[in-house]
Amino acid sequence: MIHFHIISLFPESIAPYLDSSMLGRAQKDKKIKINYYNPRDFSKHKSRSVDDKPYGGGPGMVLEAPSYLAAARKAIGSKKNVEVIFFTPSGEQFTQGDAKSLAKVKRSVRNKHIVFLCAHYEGLDARVPHILKARHISVGPFVLTGGELPAAIIIDATARQVEGVLGRGDSIEEERNASSEVYTRPEVLKYKGRVYKVPEVLLSGHHGNIEKWRESH
Repeated sequence: MIHFHIISLFPESIAPYLDSSMLGRAQKDKKIKINYYNPRDFSKHKSRSVDDKPYGGGPGMVLEAPSYLAAARKAIGSKKNVEVIFFTPSGEQFTQGDAKSLAKVKRSVRNKHIVFLCAHYEGLDARVPHILKARHISVGPFVLTGGELPAAIIIDATARQVEGVLGRGDSIEEERNASSEVYTRPEVLKYKGRVYKVPEVLLSGHHGNIEKWRESH
């Protein structure tokens, strides 16, 4: 089983998505497990604050190391087979190959643990990912408000590679000839005075031609 650990100030921002549809079923079926750790719960400040002014000056606030490291210790504990991921625009681009790799679990180890460091504000004290030997990952050439969405993206992409999560192996689009253009009933759709038909090749019953059409689309 793959156990995802999300260290986040705002777990409520992605929990509904991760608990619904395919990912929700995968958790109920114990194919994957997801836990959340809020650094505020590990703050030593009475106000539960977890940020401070950056050294060297500059705008905004930086997330402190102690609370994030404490949350990480709680997540990691004495577990083996742990990978820590830190989200940053300068990190390596996450790919489908990465999703397949993360989904693999060695037979000698029952569980695989993936810890996500989700930052906010002006970022996380650089010593945290350094100490935890985190892998720096980017989900695209853009900047987001926090690491929660990237965490959800990677969990989604990885979980669907786990055997049994999608129900049938041939449901994985990248393992078959799939087109970005798909159709269902009605065969003829009328909308605002115009008629839209399903491509004739898909109605032909000629599997060879259908496969060629899918490959070309």
